[in-house]
Amino acid sequence: MSTRRSSIGSASALAKRPASAENTLAAGKAPAAAAAKKRVALGNITNQQAARAPATRTAYKAPCGSSALTVKKASNTSVRDISLRQNSAVTSSIVKPSTSTSSKAPLLPTYDDPKPSIGASLAPCSTVFSPTRSDESVSLDESMSTSNSMKSPDFEYIDSGDSSVVASLERRATNNFHISKHSDSAGCTWKINYPVAMEITDGIVDVDNNHKDPQLCATLAYDIYNHLRTAETKKRASTDFMERVQKDINPSMRSILIDWLVEVAEEYRLVPDTLYLTVNYIDRYLSGNEMNRQRLQLLGVACMLIAAKYEEICAPQVEEFCYITDNTYFKDEVLQMEAAVLKFLRFEMTAPTAKCFLRRFVRVAQGCDEVPQLQLEFLASYLAELSLLEYNMLCYSPSLIAAAAIFLTKFILQPSKHPWNSTLCHYTLYRPSELHDCVKALHHLFCNSPGNNLPAIREKYSQHKFKFVAKQYCPQTIPSEFFENLSS
Repeated sequence: MSTRRSSIGSASALAKRPASAENTLAAGKAPAAAAAKKRVALGNITNQQAARAPATRTAYKAPCGSSALTVKKASNTSVRDISLRQNSAVTSSIVKPSTSTSSKAPLLPTYDDPKPSIGASLAPCSTVFSPTRSDESVSLDESMSTSNSMKSPDFEYIDSGDSSVVASLERRATNNFHISKHSDSAGCTWKINYPVAMEITDGIVDVDNNHKDPQLCATLAYDIYNHLRTAETKKRASTDFMERVQKDINPSMRSILIDWLVEVAEEYRLVPDTLYLTVNYIDRYLSGNEMNRQRLQLLGVACMLIAAKYEEICAPQVEEFCYITDNTYFKDEVLQMEAAVLKFLRFEMTAPTAKCFLRRFVRVAQGCDEVPQLQLEFLASYLAELSLLEYNMLCYSPSLIAAAAIFLTKFILQPSKHPWNSTLCHYTLYRPSELHDCVKALHHLFCNSPGNNLPAIREKYSQHKFKFVAKQYCPQTIPSEFFENLSS
């Protein structure tokens, strides 16, 4: 078996998944404290391993590059030779054959044991365990990181005392950035660029008047979101693909898959856009391709792999997606499914999601109302993510879901106040009457959100970092007068 060198990407991935959980899964054991917290993922729809030959599974279990080597300090050539000679022997001695039965369903790794164990590790191919540094030994990563690369003659350093270049740069900086030589007697005051002091014209708050922050794109923001409103109609899934195309899966199976993907996104700390794009790719692919329930999870991890490559700075590697499915799928299977999805979608990966519009609408809502800013943002995000689980929510466009989430969020936070105004109507391009059905659907999801069956999103937003918005009280009914259009 060929060996692979360790990399920065694998090291960062290892930091997200402690070695102790991998060792526990490798040995087929689970600690008593962790066993109670484990939840079988997708066990009722997919990933039955009876179809796999035991010999093939055992051969795949041996990772191609996961070993813990401690070598003497030596040159780069000697370190490379030692790793090549010892890798196969150490790997064969620490990896045990798989003894999983056909009824075992894939589980996400647990992280209860804080003490890593190097003795018997089973990890994805991209993972390399680096031992702690001692006086007599050094790991492969440390031998490369402590090299004298910074002493290369290619680097030139400027002595500020002898060179006139520094003086020239300081002069240009002073002229271009208008650096003042006089300090403010009142002291410095830090301000956050929230749209709290806006000019109001005809009852509409201008949220695009901050031209100093380039990230806000004040001069282009309105045109950008108008373009997204047009583009969202072209990158949407069919609203009836379960009845028209699929024969072996149903909406409940889709909800279980997405609930599990929410947990995966939390474990790997993926950005919210990755999750939204993943669901978009899944639904668009299922709109034109019949899928077997045994391959539904394979489609999910392949779509998340594509979305992570599109959105993340350091995307998880293919081996890690095989790992989170308990190696139910081979690496080649994930890559083949990835290619099939890309080919069907014609590499059109950019798709407006509810999260794209929600950022804009949250800023508008924060600029025209005195509501808790974090509460507003987190609660609206919670409602938008709840819509991902529900197949029936595909009939609503992403921008409509985002606007309805803002409407319901403001109603939950301030039940006695009308949640809509002329500013929101202007920027969202939705009137209250157009939000009625979608708001009612989100209200039903919030009040009757899946309990123990699909708890990932509720548990996620029940944490302190999200201000416990999932536990927020919501009135059982919404006054009908709130859905009446505003008078011009």
